[in-house]
Amino acid sequence: MTEQRVAVVTGAARGIGRRVAEVLAAEGYALALLDRQPVTADLAWTGDVSSEADVTAFAAAVDERFGRVDVLVNNAGVAFITPLEQTTLDDWRTVLDVNLTGPFLLSREFGRRMLAAGAGAIVNIASVAGLRGVADRAAYNASKHGLIGLTRTLAAEWGGRGVRVNAVCPGWVKTEMDVASQAEGAYGDADITDHVPMGRFATPDDVAQAVSFLADPGRAAFINGAALSVDGGWHADGSWQSLRLASRARLVD
Repeated sequence: MTEQRVAVVTGAARGIGRRVAEVLAAEGYALALLDRQPVTADLAWTGDVSSEADVTAFAAAVDERFGRVDVLVNNAGVAFITPLEQTTLDDWRTVLDVNLTGPFLLSREFGRRMLAAGAGAIVNIASVAGLRGVADRAAYNASKHGLIGLTRTLAAEWGGRGVRVNAVCPGWVKTEMDVASQAEGAYGDADITDHVPMGRFATPDDVAQAVSFLADPGRAAFINGAALSVDGGWHADGSWQSLRLASRARLVD
């Protein structure tokens, strides 16, 4: 068994997952990465997080390579922007399978190993869409609300056995997923930046730093069951639009 701490990250080929992997590697973790696309790491595995067979094989490979797991980051996810009345059952199942069933499978496999060791941290990448309702995203919102529910339930079940489980809830992040959504005409930059009190999108590094904090057994030793918003104040701001923008522009006397 390696003495080096080991982090498992899903969806690490791009965007938030890639930056999370980079930050954890810089902090000294050995990396085991799972993605549908090829990735480079101490252990890189190509597979589908919603496939029980793929997840089981990946977990066995992590066992064989490292003999331990200290951190699991459930980041893999898909977006889907369509009114509910136009959402097919296949669409619904695809989003729920990747965004919620995947974290269930990964948490079950690696949680068993963490429980046997009496220590570990799981960080689920949820969303502000798991805290509020956003139109035309019924499947996505349901998956992220479910992921926060899974986070809180596992925190209650496993916290007393040494395994902390938390979620990070990003707002809109400048990633390839955002580019694709904007290309479909779903929204523009100003729709986001006008709403966020801090007046900008999140960056993958904003999210990765929050993940790093929650994963750390020293800095976050007593944080369990949290859903940490990394959204520049989106979730906190109940202002109407004219008040929101006026508050941002107001000069201090």
